Amino acid sequence: MRNTRRTSILVTAAAGALMLFAAPAFAAQLDKEIAAAAQHAGFAAAAGDIGGVHTHLHHTINCLVGPEGEGFAEKELNPCKPLGNGAIPDAEDDETRASLEEALASANAGLAEEDLDAAKGHAAETQTKLDALK
Repeated sequence: MRNTRRTSILVTAAAGALMLFAAPAFAAQLDKEIAAAAQHAGFAAAAGDIGGVHTHLHHTINCLVGPEGEGFAEKELNPCKPLGNGAIPDAEDDETRASLEEALASANAGLAEEDLDAAKGHAAETQTKLDALK
C-alpha cells in the first residue's frame, strides 16, 4: 500500500510539472503562427502578379483564423496547420488578439483588391503589423 501511495504522489507531481511546462510550449507555437503569417504576407507583397498576391494572402489568413475561423480557405495551403488552431484563436490576451484582427483586416483588404499595386500594399501592411508582434 505504501508503494502505491508513493507512486500516486509521483504521478500527480509529474502531471503537475507537465502542465507547468505545456503552457510555455504552446505560447511558442503562437509566435510561430505569427511568424508564418508574416512570412506569407511578405511573399504576397513580393508577388509578381495578382494571383500570387491572393494565394499568399490566403495562406496568411489561414494562419490567422485557423481551420474553424471565418475566411479560412480549405483549398489553400495552411502553413500553420501543425502549429495550432490559428493565431487569433490561440492568442490569450486581448491586445494581441486585437492586433491580429487588424492584420487580418489588411489581409482581407488585399484579397478583395484586383489592382496589383494596391493588393501588394495591403500585403506589406499586413506583414508590418504581424512583424510588430514578433
